Amino acid sequence: MTGATIWLTGLPSAGKTTIAYALAEQLGSAGHRTEVLDGDEIREFLSAGLGFDRKDRHTNVQRIGFVAELLASHGVHVLVPVIAPYADSREAVRKRHETAGTPYVEVHIATPVEVCSERDVKGLYAKQAAGEISGLTGVDDPYEEPVSPDLRVRSQDQTVAESADAVFALLTERGLV
Repeated sequence: MTGATIWLTGLPSAGKTTIAYALAEQLGSAGHRTEVLDGDEIREFLSAGLGFDRKDRHTNVQRIGFVAELLASHGVHVLVPVIAPYADSREAVRKRHETAGTPYVEVHIATPVEVCSERDVKGLYAKQAAGEISGLTGVDDPYEEPVSPDLRVRSQDQTVAESADAVFALLTERGLV
């Protein structure tokens, strides 16, 4: 069975992880082995000790990309809801997959920063506004939006299920499910 890496990139509180888990449920119901590589969990266990400067963020994304490709090459549909703010880091992961012949799909969860700030799932936007933290992606640290992702999802305009359905439809169209 063919695996694939489905990378969901977007701002904090864009809906990446929520959509990834909904999609994982769909893929599992369709008989596919799935794994979600949640960015927060990866930071805690695989990338502990890394900071949030450009170099460390790049290292974090490359580590995740390595693990995702490894799992995908063994038939797992790997869902990666990770900000990955820099285009060159995401491109390096895509190239790793292409070189290995492993399917890779980039999905941009294109939720506007104003909507993300209202959702503020982890309280990061409130902390940044209060001056408690700095370097918040999309506010006072850069986020380089994908120029031509395989799919762009506007989560503020549809339900989580509709967002997951859109990704599932793309995977179906590409013969990955």
